[in-house]
Amino acid sequence: MVTGVKKVVKKGLIGGMSFAKEAGAINWFPGHMAAATRAIRNRLKLSDLVIEVRDARIPLSSANEDLQPQLSAKRRIIALNKKDLANPNVLNKWSHYFESKKQDCVAINAHSRSSVKKLLDLVEFKLKEVIAREPTLLVMVVGVPNVGKSALINSVHQIAATRFPAQDRLKRATVGPLPGVTQDIAGFKIAHRPSIYVLDSPGVLVPNIPDIETGLKLALSGSVKDSVVGEERLAQYFLAILNTRGTPLHWKYLFEGRNEGSSSHPDSIDKPSYNLKDLRHQRSKQPDSSAVHYVGGVISEVQRSLYTTLSEFDGDTEDENDLECLIEQQFEALQKALKVNTKASSEARLMVSKKFLTLFRTGRLGPFILDDVPETDSSL
Repeated sequence: MVTGVKKVVKKGLIGGMSFAKEAGAINWFPGHMAAATRAIRNRLKLSDLVIEVRDARIPLSSANEDLQPQLSAKRRIIALNKKDLANPNVLNKWSHYFESKKQDCVAINAHSRSSVKKLLDLVEFKLKEVIAREPTLLVMVVGVPNVGKSALINSVHQIAATRFPAQDRLKRATVGPLPGVTQDIAGFKIAHRPSIYVLDSPGVLVPNIPDIETGLKLALSGSVKDSVVGEERLAQYFLAILNTRGTPLHWKYLFEGRNEGSSSHPDSIDKPSYNLKDLRHQRSKQPDSSAVHYVGGVISEVQRSLYTTLSEFDGDTEDENDLECLIEQQFEALQKALKVNTKASSEARLMVSKKFLTLFRTGRLGPFILDDVPETDSSL
């Protein structure tokens, strides 16, 4: 990450929290995660291959560091999920990075069956070398919370349902005896002769995250609850990333030649009352046209406000004090763009932060990758 972001994080701009190295750890380790981590470690010993699911927006930050020594010793495929939310050009660079490390990696959208099928085809290919000597093969899916493991498993289930009759679909794969490990593990059968089962596991994090920036990226992507870090801190951090990268300046083309009196402008239609839910993907039914135009108008105004404040900014985004002033200006601009009319300052900032984070997480502001591609000598 660029110098300006590192400085403001270290300074403690984000929410006034001390982010010094010795005081900056994010602690979020619910009790069930300790037991789940132990179970995962034991089950990994029995697995023939591991699918490690990571968030494509944070290909390194979404790795569970505590499990890496064990995962790297196994046959492993890193599945970069949510590729639809990640910048495809940068994602391609990440793929080349993993290739340089001789690590199998595939970018997927866990909600797409065709995308998941490509992953499963790679799984079967990687297991060819052990097929001759093993009648039953186990593939384990691991990952930190909210990287899309459940969506992946559901897609695997749907694919399995088309391959096998009902009685073969949801068998329990019997594994060898090992002290402290359940001998019967439920799994989805994805191949026959040999039988290949895909096993699920709970999402687990490390007990504490010593690097505050990694913790912020995990929280920004949804792997750590917002309440642990605070929505306002996350919004400030994301604004710092956007500004130091100059991302809003690339939105200029969105406003050039636009007719302010056109029907696409948010003020030219009857607007429904603003609701955060309008910005979320609706699977059950398609939103009506006025809602689509209105949400599109809100997104446009957010992009315009960030472009304007950054383009008119005469400070240095690499200077933490200047960057702090810019972010404060942008919060005021975002309050207008998001039509947050409450008089209470603290309440307004919270509402602005929540809505702004929703725009990022649903991909409405465009595809992003928060992790910078490291040097080739870095660890996975």
